[in-house]
Amino acid sequence: MANSDATTPSLPVNAPLAPELNESRSEMLTRIQNLKQDLQNWRSKLDTQVKVYQEELSGLKLSLNAEVEQLRSEFQELRGTLHQQQEDVTASLRDLGLQDVSARETKEAPLAPTVEEKSEEAHAPSVEETDKKDQN
Repeated sequence: MANSDATTPSLPVNAPLAPELNESRSEMLTRIQNLKQDLQNWRSKLDTQVKVYQEELSGLKLSLNAEVEQLRSEFQELRGTLHQQQEDVTASLRDLGLQDVSARETKEAPLAPTVEEKSEEAHAPSVEETDKKDQN
């Protein structure tokens, strides 16, 4: 017996089946076209959103850079003010320290005589002279 599968005749296309296949094919092509159009619309919307977000980000970046620059400027100004205040305080402390030292010196040693005191001393006898007179 010969193998009948080896010579399988092709199935004849039934006449009523052909229009259904054509209809199904056209429906599939329509679906594919609609999907392609939906994809194109989605890409277009996505591109638009990306551009809008990029513009927003650029604006935010410019704004942020301006704020950072302003903060840097304010920080430099504060740093300068702080440095000046530190110098002022250091100078004040130095002056107070000198005044403190001179105040201690004044308490420990008498002040240098003024012009009036010098003239009075020239006319007044010294303690030694007074002692010598008392002894005589």
